[in-house]
Amino acid sequence: MHFMNNTDFKDKLVSINRITKVVKGGRRFTFSALVVVGNRIGTIGIGQGKAKQVPDAIKKATESAKNSLFKISLLEGRTLHHDVLEKDGAGKVLLRSAPSGTGIIAGGPIRAACEVIGIKDIVAKSLGTSNPINVLRACIKAFKSQNSPKHIAHLRGKDISEITKRKQKDN
Repeated sequence: MHFMNNTDFKDKLVSINRITKVVKGGRRFTFSALVVVGNRIGTIGIGQGKAKQVPDAIKKATESAKNSLFKISLLEGRTLHHDVLEKDGAGKVLLRSAPSGTGIIAGGPIRAACEVIGIKDIVAKSLGTSNPINVLRACIKAFKSQNSPKHIAHLRGKDISEITKRKQKDN
């Protein structure tokens, strides 16, 4: 799934890790990089890269992220449609939709993912591990598990007004 030009994509470096391999003559260092890429209007991809030098690792990770892009629908282009708790390996994340003006209340990898995907209002918490790779993978899984009212209406064969009607009736 390739997109036309690279100009509208923003990439963010989440973490760099130095890996040491001990060999007969001493130590060999390699670097692994974790990058998130997004277009700030609902498209995101994550990638990892390993190389002997940091810039090469980042370049590889960015390429990998651009190859794994996918799109999610955002509520009013600023937040999620509903709260979601998702787990991937030891990474567990809680993402909650927030009213306008809240901002991104999230730490580390989740904040980076929210910034590049274009979410402006969210409250997020990483539970369990603090390993950026697992946290980010859980976050991506959470984004993918989002259901818009339009999608739910289509699945149930109903009109969108029937799905969202409950909100108006609760007065």
